[in-house]
Amino acid sequence: MELYLDSANLKEIEEGFKLGFLNGLTTTPTFMQREGITDVDGTIVKLSKMVPVLQIEALGDTAEDVVKEARRQLDLGLDPTRTVFKIPVSLEGVRACKLLRNEGLLVNVHLVYTLQQAYMAMHAGATYVCPLVGRLQDQGHDALALVEQCVIAVERYGYNTKIMFSSVRTTEHVRNAINVGAHTITVPLKILKGLTDNNFTTVGTEQFLTDTRLMTVRVKEAINGTNPLVKADTNLKDAIVKMTEYGFGCITVVNEDGSLKGVFTDGDLRRLLQKDGQDILSKKIGSLEYKAPISVDANALLNEAQGIFKKNSVDTILVTENGKPFGMLDIQDLKKY
Repeated sequence: MELYLDSANLKEIEEGFKLGFLNGLTTTPTFMQREGITDVDGTIVKLSKMVPVLQIEALGDTAEDVVKEARRQLDLGLDPTRTVFKIPVSLEGVRACKLLRNEGLLVNVHLVYTLQQAYMAMHAGATYVCPLVGRLQDQGHDALALVEQCVIAVERYGYNTKIMFSSVRTTEHVRNAINVGAHTITVPLKILKGLTDNNFTTVGTEQFLTDTRLMTVRVKEAINGTNPLVKADTNLKDAIVKMTEYGFGCITVVNEDGSLKGVFTDGDLRRLLQKDGQDILSKKIGSLEYKAPISVDANALLNEAQGIFKKNSVDTILVTENGKPFGMLDIQDLKKY
């Protein structure tokens, strides 16, 4: 099924055709008027250079007027092999269709509301016949049945005509077009952009991305770059101030030579205050007892770090490189990935 964009908005058209697989563009004088376009001919020429196939209106009171207008538009420099002239269905319209088709030009007979109208257009050799589904449904008609009847007529009688499903209002309309076997559909950009949306797909994709990052991103790439260090001879009060400045719930204590002494946490602080009171604040932070800290190597993958977080139920892990403190990995850093 061919897929057309239905628009006269240049930004929308540029965005839509970046996809690289749209078959063409349908537009109308009404669309152009809404967009405030005053140079209709200039816009048509510009659009013809932007899209693979351009479907534009050819209007007139008589078949000869319609043919004259189509020829005038071709004289603007349009490629007849990539231009489809849209003609509202009527006796003069289908006669104009036949005249243009005799010249090898492409025609879309549109504003079709009945099977009889579609039949006349098919028999006149229309390249496309275009029922307006949304408008028909607005009027309470079974538009899908009409499209299906048109498709069946093409197949039953061997007409060289494509049934275009138009006046698309919802993504459900696209599914309907596929189900009834329409040959072509023309869709507004808003609807087009929603055709790949699905919550289960979004969730599954995000899970794949998350798992891939865990297996490919290293810890040193995930930390925020801050290495919260204090020397062992720093008193506890000043160390707490530094811990606040660093924005972590812990701080790394190092000896004079930069080697690791231990990790002091806000939990350690609460326990010391409960046990010894505020007198503890004047002590050197290096004089406290430290257990071996929970740590991960800077070159380890995030997958390993995630396992450490889960196993130890902690919010922050010391990151080391070559045995020396390199930084801190916070659980929030991991969640970003």
